[in-house]
Amino acid sequence: MESLDIPVLDNHMHLDPANGRGIDAVEDFHRLGGTHLMVVNKPSWHVLDELPADEDDFRRVFEVTVDAVADATDVLDGRAWPILGVHPGLVSQLVDDGYDPAGARDLMQAGIDVAADFVAADRALGLKSGRPHYDVTDAVWDASNAVMRSAFAHGADLGCAVQLHTEGSDDLTEIAEWAEAEGLDRTRVVKHYALGELAGPVPSVMSEKDRLRVAVDRDAPFLMETDFVDDPDKPGAVMGPKTVPRRVRWLLDEGYDDAMHRAHVETPERVYDVDTEATLERTD
Repeated sequence: MESLDIPVLDNHMHLDPANGRGIDAVEDFHRLGGTHLMVVNKPSWHVLDELPADEDDFRRVFEVTVDAVADATDVLDGRAWPILGVHPGLVSQLVDDGYDPAGARDLMQAGIDVAADFVAADRALGLKSGRPHYDVTDAVWDASNAVMRSAFAHGADLGCAVQLHTEGSDDLTEIAEWAEAEGLDRTRVVKHYALGELAGPVPSVMSEKDRLRVAVDRDAPFLMETDFVDDPDKPGAVMGPKTVPRRVRWLLDEGYDDAMHRAHVETPERVYDVDTEATLERTD
């Protein structure tokens, strides 16, 4: 297929080279015109086939994603970057396994600490955290918010972005305020799986047409994503790897050139300090 004239970034994709499609999914993305990826580590219990018990377990999970990103970058005309952290659903897994909420919090914060070490060593671009999108007890909710705030503190120290998995909402102003209280500007906070409009963090909009129509008609920063999970038992879930380049082509045909430049050039630079245009000119 004819390449597009702008960079095309999928802001939230998972890759599982051992059990999923791995590099084949990246090649699909590339063939349709995709150029850049933010690759988020899969939940730790999916990678380990058991719950993490210590920092070394998180480190093993993150190394899988770092290796997958290196392979993806070899395929892409641009490049891929790792986003590393702890899925907020881990808190429930740990509590069900016998941890109290404070113990689950401490282990998850240790995982965030390890992810921050990868960012500090220039082995990852940003962090992932958040809180459950389902009902939990007040103690679990408070523990989850404490983990998220620790990610914000690391983001402030490192000058990096934090991607969030949270409940669905069009107003997360309070979370943005928490980030700023920890020293992290709200422009560095990204709501994964977002609607087309969001107060507070920067929305990473799921690439459904209805959500994108809202996002492109607003003069506000946004990103596009699929949340492709690379699970052989759920092929194409949540959205397939070809979706973002297809949606970009559709929106360019609809005349939304400025919005696509905002989503794939301006907003990545604002959030992550990356230049998606310059990285297309790599010769290495």
